[in-house]
Amino acid sequence: MTAAEKLNLISVEDYLAGELISPVKHEYLDGVVYAPAGARNAHNLIASNTLVALGSLLRGLRCRPFNSDTKIRIRLPAQVRFYYPDASVICRPNPQTDSFQDEPAALFEVLARRTRRLDEGEKKDAYQTIPFLGVYVLLEQESPAAVVFRRTERGFVREVYRGLDAVVPLREIEIDLPLAEVYEGVDFLPEPAENEAS
Repeated sequence: MTAAEKLNLISVEDYLAGELISPVKHEYLDGVVYAPAGARNAHNLIASNTLVALGSLLRGLRCRPFNSDTKIRIRLPAQVRFYYPDASVICRPNPQTDSFQDEPAALFEVLARRTRRLDEGEKKDAYQTIPFLGVYVLLEQESPAAVVFRRTERGFVREVYRGLDAVVPLREIEIDLPLAEVYEGVDFLPEPAENEAS
């Protein structure tokens, strides 16, 4: 029995077909399918606020915001991945019959203790291979802060914006994102340890 048979890898086609009928979202990493960790209320509020702000700021422009139900397909040289970012902005959309997007201009993830390593590592590295991605934004959960990875001629450059008065310039999608809108109504409390009850 090969390693692939032991892992019971599935094809991209079977993954996409399964996602259409599954009540639970799954991410896809070269044949391996897994469900992302659940999120706390603060995480969901930050993600929702971000989407509302993006929708308002992008009104009348060519780009559109998408929520966390939108898969992003990443084609690496030796594998295909599908991730669900917390929010995305698409300026060159796939056909509306597709269940994923290939060319995001901006991606947003809300950091959580359980997903920080994935969001700052594997996902960031994979996202940065997308030719049309201009900016990847990580939003802190315990304080009003955004870590921005912006594409430049030298590659991606890291920028940090802190405080409710900070405004994140997102020229890649022709807007400026006020952190006051992203964090509206959020109580900044330390995230409980994983072994603590929710």
